[in-house]
Amino acid sequence: MALRPSAQTSASTARTPFISQPNASNPSQAPNPNAAMSPELEQTLAMVSSHRSVLGYMLITRGHHPSIIRHSGVVFEGEQGKRYAAVVARIVESVQAGLEEVRVDDGLILISPFTISKDEVKFMRIRTKKHEIMISPDDRYLLAVLHDPTT
Repeated sequence: MALRPSAQTSASTARTPFISQPNASNPSQAPNPNAAMSPELEQTLAMVSSHRSVLGYMLITRGHHPSIIRHSGVVFEGEQGKRYAAVVARIVESVQAGLEEVRVDDGLILISPFTISKDEVKFMRIRTKKHEIMISPDDRYLLAVLHDPTT
């Protein structure tokens, strides 16, 4: 079952924030790891965790020093979890940089004289012999889910 926005969803539709922020007017403020999760995110994380093949998930802040806001599964605990968070953030940054590099090579497409159209990563799926990691980046957060594709 794939979760995709409906075809009727407008591109201008505002996205509901996953995490409540005490001062949403200041985007430079660091995310609060103790902030309340939205009911939609709580439901999504519960649904993800209930799947038999899921080994764990991480909700990670974006930025220069990614940190784990919330996680599930022993694979993401302690130092190993911090390493996974850093690697997931680097993967997303690398893919985004690659997209921008290709875009520059192809030439810029101007929407208006003051705006340049920018492509961005919406969902990534990386499969190895043992595991599969799915990454869903948001403007401020990354959701990474690790599962065993053989089960």
